[in-house]
Order: sequence, then structure tokens, then C-alpha cells
Amino acid sequence: MAALRLMLASLLVLAVAGCERLNAWREGFSKTRDSGSEERHGASQAAGEIESPDPEQLVEFKFPTGVTTVPSKCGFADLKLPANTKLYAAGAYAGRALDYQIDQSGHQATQIDIAVNQPGAPVALMLGAYEPTVWNIGWAQGSRIAAVLVSGYHRQTVAGLPRSVPLLVSTYDNKGPCGYFYVAADQIGRLNPIAVTAFGKQVDMVYPARNGAVLIGESLVPTSKLMTSPATPPDSFRDKTAPIAGEAGLRDAVRQGLLREARVEDSEAWALARASAVSTRAVPPIAGQAPPSPPSGALYNGYVVLKAMQIPAGLYGAHSATFFVPKSVPRPTGNLGHSKIYDFNTLTCAGLTCREE
Repeated sequence: MAALRLMLASLLVLAVAGCERLNAWREGFSKTRDSGSEERHGASQAAGEIESPDPEQLVEFKFPTGVTTVPSKCGFADLKLPANTKLYAAGAYAGRALDYQIDQSGHQATQIDIAVNQPGAPVALMLGAYEPTVWNIGWAQGSRIAAVLVSGYHRQTVAGLPRSVPLLVSTYDNKGPCGYFYVAADQIGRLNPIAVTAFGKQVDMVYPARNGAVLIGESLVPTSKLMTSPATPPDSFRDKTAPIAGEAGLRDAVRQGLLREARVEDSEAWALARASAVSTRAVPPIAGQAPPSPPSGALYNGYVVLKAMQIPAGLYGAHSATFFVPKSVPRPTGNLGHSKIYDFNTLTCAGLTCREE
């Protein structure tokens, strides 16, 4: 009997322990289920399953006009050129200089005027320039432009083209699907591979632009009448946030009080400041020689910077300038071109020609 009672007591202990483990499992399962429900609810919200906002709380979303998706393929969707289509390439490294910019490259914009005179056959165009360029297109009566591919290193825009004509812009800057090209003597070999990909045929003729203009096709006669579309005039591509380019931009900066013309005393002040800086350095004297004096600041097309400003684009060669930056005045931003900056804040010279001093 004692053995039987001992066995029954052991079974009772095991049963109680089993019930406790079962209750604990049920409680854990319930918590896991509730947690999973909350996670699924959160996931549904993350997936967008939320209530629509009150229309009265919405405001207008403004998006710039003219922005389009860059095609992923080098070509024109659904374009079928007639068999007699002429494919002409035209362009140059740059056109004639404009007094404004069309992008943020810091390069002065140029313009190339295109006149197409090809009666009797549709024309497809490949236009290319390295510098940011506005292509201003016109055509003679009886001519039809079927499609235009325009390319270059910097931004390229097309004016005068009817909106119904297919247009593809592929540049280095916009990472276009056709890569980039421009029409120059050392770049001709790049044209046909792109032409075959984009148009399915090779270029029939290359027309180099000169002095910002090029005639494509047959010669014009005195009675020839050219037409263009007024929908996109060349000036519509002006970057209104950038200063006027070239020397006109310098004159405009003077008018706005951002610059003043430099005087001889500005150049002499730079020489004294540089001499003082040299004397504070451990430069040993040379027997029989006077200490070298730093050169005075050049005054060629010189200006003193009065306020924070952006340097106009296109200051190259004879159009370059010299900028004196006084203490406490910020150094101007933008593309120096061939210009230089004498900065009194750091007593340093910035620019390509500084190494010559």
C-alpha cells in the first residue's frame, strides 16, 4: 500500500507541473499572436493602407515645366523614317557667344542658327556642340524635319522646332542614352555609330558651323523664305538665376554695387600686404642684395569686390579680369576662367596666371 500511495503522489506532482507548463505556453502564444497582429497592422500602414487625407488639408504641388524623363534607349519611340530620309550632322565646338548662361556649368552660352533647305526629302538632324548651346532652327518652304538628336558636353537646347517634331537631347551632363558627341574635325568618327543606333542609318553629310551659323542642304536663293516656330524662342532658355555673362556681366555688377573699378592704390595696397607677409617669414637675406619685393597686383580690367557675388561666365583671354577682395569681404564664387583673385583675407592669389608671379 505504501508503494501505491508513493506512486500516486508522484503522478499527482507530474500532473500539476504539466498543467503549469500548459498554462505558460498558452499565455506565451497569446502574447505572440497579439504582437504579430500589431506588426501586421503596422506593415499595412507602411504599405499605404491608411486613410486618405482631408482634401481641405492639401495644397497645390508646383513642378517646373519642361522636365521630362530621359529615355533609357538611344532612339525615338515609334519613329519610322521614310526610306528617302536624309540624315545630316551639323555643329561646332561652340557657336557665337551670348550674354547669358543656360545652365550651372559656369560656361557662357552660345548659339548656332540652323537653316534647313532640303526640298523633296525629309531630313533628320544630328546637332552637336561642346559648350552649352542654343540651337535656333529654321527651314525653307518645302523642307520637312523628321527628327532631331542634339548632343554635347554641357546643356543643349533647341529653339524654333515645332513641338510635333521628335526631339532627343543626350549630353554628358544629363547622362543621356546616346552618350554625347559634338561636331568637330577630330570627332567625326564618333558620329556614325550613334547615328546607326538612333536612326538606323549612317550620316549622309556633315555640315560644320562657322561663326554661329550653318546652312544644311541646298543653297538659298534671294527668293527663299525661311520659317520657324515661335513656341520656344532662344531667350526662353536663359538661366535667370545666373549673372549676365562676359564683360557685360562685370558692368552690370558695378551697376548693382557688387564691384567697383580698381585704382592704382588698390594695386599698391596689395604689394604692401604681400611684402609684410614675406617679411614675417623666416627668409634669410642674401649678401649684397635687397630683399625681393612681391609684385604689385595687376590692374588689367581690375575690380574691387564689395559684396558677395558670383563671377560672370566667359571671362577668358582678353575678356579676363582681376579681382581684389578686401578683408571681411567673401571671395566671389563661380568660374574664374582666365581671371585671377587677389585675396587680402588670405594674402593669396587664385587663378591660372598666378603661377607666373
